[in-house]
Amino acid sequence: MGLFDGWKMPDIGQGVEEFRATPGAVLLDVRSRQEFQEGHIPGSQNIPLSSLEEAAGLTENKETPLFVYCYSGARSGQAVHVLRRMGYVNVKNIGGIATWTGAVER
Repeated sequence: MGLFDGWKMPDIGQGVEEFRATPGAVLLDVRSRQEFQEGHIPGSQNIPLSSLEEAAGLTENKETPLFVYCYSGARSGQAVHVLRRMGYVNVKNIGGIATWTGAVER
């Protein structure tokens, strides 16, 4: 493990693969509605970080796997902390769509 390994952002491609392989999982985009409309990963739901605490009905089961992304991975990191405070126990920051090489929906 190198000195800068702690600062590495997650690999969104690997995160999306893990999401797709996890039955019942939710792929959550925490960017703004406008950013989401400009292009998002197919199958993702949009709840902006600023509205996350009001999204109590995201999923009834607090153990549902949540895979969270944003543009760079910073907002999704913040969202993970918010979601855990809300009681969700299986939450993962998968990084930013800026490094996504797969298809996007508009």
